[in-house]
Amino acid sequence: MTVRIAMVAGETSGDLLASHLIRALRQHLPDAEFFGIGGPKMQAEGFDVRWPCELLAVHGYVDAIKRYRELSAIRRELLAQIRRERPTAFIGVDAPDFNLWLEGKARDAGIPAIHFVSPSIWAWRGGRIKRIARSVSHMLCLFPFEPELYERAGVPVTYVGHPLADVFPLQPDRAAARQLLGLEAEARVLALLPGSRQSEVRNLADTYIATARLLATRDPGLIFLVPLATRETRAIFEDALHRNQATDLAVRILFGHAVEAMTAADAVLVASGTASLEAALLKRPMVITYRIGKWQYRLMKRMAYLPWVGLPNILCRETVVPELLQDEATPELIAAALTTRLEDAAARAALEARFTELHLSLRQNTAEKAAAAILPYLHEGGR
Repeated sequence: MTVRIAMVAGETSGDLLASHLIRALRQHLPDAEFFGIGGPKMQAEGFDVRWPCELLAVHGYVDAIKRYRELSAIRRELLAQIRRERPTAFIGVDAPDFNLWLEGKARDAGIPAIHFVSPSIWAWRGGRIKRIARSVSHMLCLFPFEPELYERAGVPVTYVGHPLADVFPLQPDRAAARQLLGLEAEARVLALLPGSRQSEVRNLADTYIATARLLATRDPGLIFLVPLATRETRAIFEDALHRNQATDLAVRILFGHAVEAMTAADAVLVASGTASLEAALLKRPMVITYRIGKWQYRLMKRMAYLPWVGLPNILCRETVVPELLQDEATPELIAAALTTRLEDAAARAALEARFTELHLSLRQNTAEKAAAAILPYLHEGGR
C-alpha cells in the first residue's frame, strides 16, 4: 500500500522545513505521496498543494481574529479530506495554533500525528503542553533544551537540531559575500534587518534610519545594507527614507540577500526572530531590537517566562548580545550598542567562539534525523 502523508506548513519557513523533510522521507519511501497545505518548495518536491501556505500567515492577534472564520473553514475542510482519504500519518510543520487542533482530530481518528518544530512553551503559554500531550504522537524539537519539557509531560520527543545549522558553513566567507555585493574588503559595513513582515518594517524603519543617521555622523564611511524580502517592505522602507530626509545616507536596499548582507557586515541590527539566529550562525556581532503595539507588548511581557526574546540569548542561556525592546529601542541607545560591537575586537572574538559552539550543538542533520523519527509511524501505523 502506498504511504500517503497529509501535511500542513505555515508560512515561508515552514515550506522550507517541510520540503527538506519530504526529500529525506523519499530517500526511504520513494513512492510516498504528500498532500495538504504547503508552498512552492514543497510543491517542487512533489507535494499536492490544496491550499497555499501563505493563507496561514497572520500578523498578531488582531489579524488572527479577523481571519478566524476563513482559517477555521479551511481547517475543517482539510480535516474532512483527511478523514475521507485516511493518510498513513499527519505532519504539522510549525503553525501550532492551526495544527494542534488538526493533530488531535487526526490522532483521535487513529492517524499518527507528528508535530515538527516545538511551540515556544519555554517562552510563554506553557500550559499548552497539556494540549500537546493530548494531540500529538511525536514532537520534533529544533533546540536542545526542549526535549526535557516533553519528556516530563510524557510526550514522545526527538531532538533533531536546526536546519539552518546544517546549511550554514561553520566559517562564513566574508570576502566572497563582500565581492558578491560589490563591497570593498576594507569597507565598514552594517546590516540593518527590520523584519520580513510589513508591520515589522513599519514599526522599525524610522528608528533604524535615525540610528543610521547617528552612526553616519560619527563615521561618515559607514555603508548600510538593508535586505528586504518583498516589494511591499522595500516600498515601506524607501518611504521612510524620504520622510526622514535621509536619502543622502549610504543605504543600499537589497532584494533578499539577507544572509549575504549579514555575512558581509561588521555588525548587524536585527529585529528579533529567525534572522537573529541566522546572524549568530554567521558569527556576527549584533544588537536585537523589536517594537510592537503597547497593549500587545504588555500582554506578552506578562505571559513571558524568560528574560530574553532573542534566540541567541535564549539558546546560550545568558545575555550574549544586547536586546533593546519597545521604549528602550531608541536611536541613541541602539547606536551606542552598535558602536561597542564595532570597536571591541576582543568581545567580537569571544562572541564568535561562543556562536561556533552553538552552531555545532544545532548541527544534527535535521531532515534525516526527523525522517528517522517519523518512519516507525509510517511502517507500523503506531499512534
